[in-house]
Amino acid sequence: MAAGRVQRRDGEYHLRHISAAAAAKDYSCPGCGLTISAGTAHVVAWRADSVLGDEFAASERRHWHSHCWRISS
Repeated sequence: MAAGRVQRRDGEYHLRHISAAAAAKDYSCPGCGLTISAGTAHVVAWRADSVLGDEFAASERRHWHSHCWRISS
C-alpha cells in the first residue's frame, strides 16, 4: 500500500501511514466501526479531489485500520 496519492473507485485520496510509535490517540475506524487504539499502526486518508478544496478535505480526514482501508477499495 503506497503512501502519497492513491486512486480508488470513488476518487483520489491522500494517504499517510501512521507508525505505532506515532499513534498517540484512539480513533474510530470508518471501515469496521471499531476503535484504533493508541499505539496501533494505521493509515489516514482524505480526498485529494474535493470540490470544496484541500483545507476542507484535510479537516475531513479519517483514520483507518490498514486492513480495513485495503479491503474497502
